[in-house]
Amino acid sequence: MDHIPDEDWEDVGKAAHAVVQEAVDAGVWVFGAGLERQRASIVATDGMVTDGPYPETKEVIGGFTVVEVASREEALAWAAKTAVACRCAQEVRELMPDPETDAMLRQADRR
Repeated sequence: MDHIPDEDWEDVGKAAHAVVQEAVDAGVWVFGAGLERQRASIVATDGMVTDGPYPETKEVIGGFTVVEVASREEALAWAAKTAVACRCAQEVRELMPDPETDAMLRQADRR
């Protein structure tokens, strides 16, 4: 998002929060957050820490949004709204369901 002039950040923030509010109101918002600007670290199975996943890249992920929708097309529509608000392209990925984790969470809620 380095292409956004400093004086536009307030407008970008307002536009992004408007999309979040729209997603909340639509009942599809799950979670989202901005990420600190440092690059990612990779922790191997032996505990070794390296830069990654691609240390040669200059790109960083600025944040992420998780929405729960019925179709990929609907996810792409929300990504398009976010792209306009944030003034940058959005990557869309599908999260895999995990019934075992869902069961763990239900069990924890009963405690």
